[in-house]
Amino acid sequence: MEFLFEYGYFLLKTMTIVILIFVPIFLIISSMRQEQDSGESLKIKNLTKRYEAMANSIKALTMTKDEKKKLKKSLKKEKKNTPKTKKKPVYVLNFDGDIDASNVANLKEEINAILQSETKCEEIVLNLESAGGTVIGYGLAAAQLQRIRDAGINLTACVDKIAASGGYMMACVANKIVSAPFAIIGSIGVVAAIPNFHKILKKNDIDYELHTAGEYKRTITTFGETTDEGRKKFKEDLHDIHELFKEHVSKFRPSLDISKVATGEIWEGSKALEVGLIDSISTSDEYLMNFAKKHEVYEIRFEPKKKIQDKLSRFLSVLLRDSIRTIEDTFNKNKFK
Repeated sequence: MEFLFEYGYFLLKTMTIVILIFVPIFLIISSMRQEQDSGESLKIKNLTKRYEAMANSIKALTMTKDEKKKLKKSLKKEKKNTPKTKKKPVYVLNFDGDIDASNVANLKEEINAILQSETKCEEIVLNLESAGGTVIGYGLAAAQLQRIRDAGINLTACVDKIAASGGYMMACVANKIVSAPFAIIGSIGVVAAIPNFHKILKKNDIDYELHTAGEYKRTITTFGETTDEGRKKFKEDLHDIHELFKEHVSKFRPSLDISKVATGEIWEGSKALEVGLIDSISTSDEYLMNFAKKHEVYEIRFEPKKKIQDKLSRFLSVLLRDSIRTIEDTFNKNKFK
């Protein structure tokens, strides 16, 4: 234990020195880069070429020198003989959702770029991962996806892990939903939880005043006393939101038995297929690689301009995380000695 205490003390001193020396340098360099940086940008990656390059690298592992030369020569010949007229491209977007659906800002810009380009594409594929969150955030994200359908472009949502609640609100907008066998799908329901500290305030003779204009301006609050009337109204509001959610799903998937699936339950991919929540079973990689055989597949990602504060926050969080891991590793190595 004495060794761990001394090591921890040494590590804290080291971290302090690192922060005092490197943080100012980091800020200066970031500031200089930020001045040179043109700001936000749209990153485009050719996934078809990436898949081909990786496949050829694996092929080359078991080849002799002469065979590698022949492969290289055949690839050049194939490239030369490939007709310039190619089939329509496939665009890939990614959405990794948090509780506020904050990635909707990037999604909006990516969709803007595609629609404004007026380029005809075969399909847009959305790699979607989200356990849901606020109705406002995910309602907006679903509305952004609807713009793709309104433009007459086929949209496919690929779910490898989870598309639940607000995540499914987005997924159901797609013409087609593809899910991995054990991905979590559904949760067509609404939930709200508000802690109430009124009894604690009352017990300690603390008054809490909340003044409103409008009968239902506030129904349930954190510090106010919850009335039966307020609780009833709050539940009615949740019910109304749930009805809107069900109408939204039914609009895009009219063949779905909404009374059966809008219970707030979740289904794994294979079971979700049985009840009609999705259209086929496949991983996103398999789905995209099949497209890459005949089409150019491009991943489009919008990257907003990063602020110095964000870079510093990430730098410190990584430093703290790595330091904690180092302490844990040291403890695990020494506890059995």
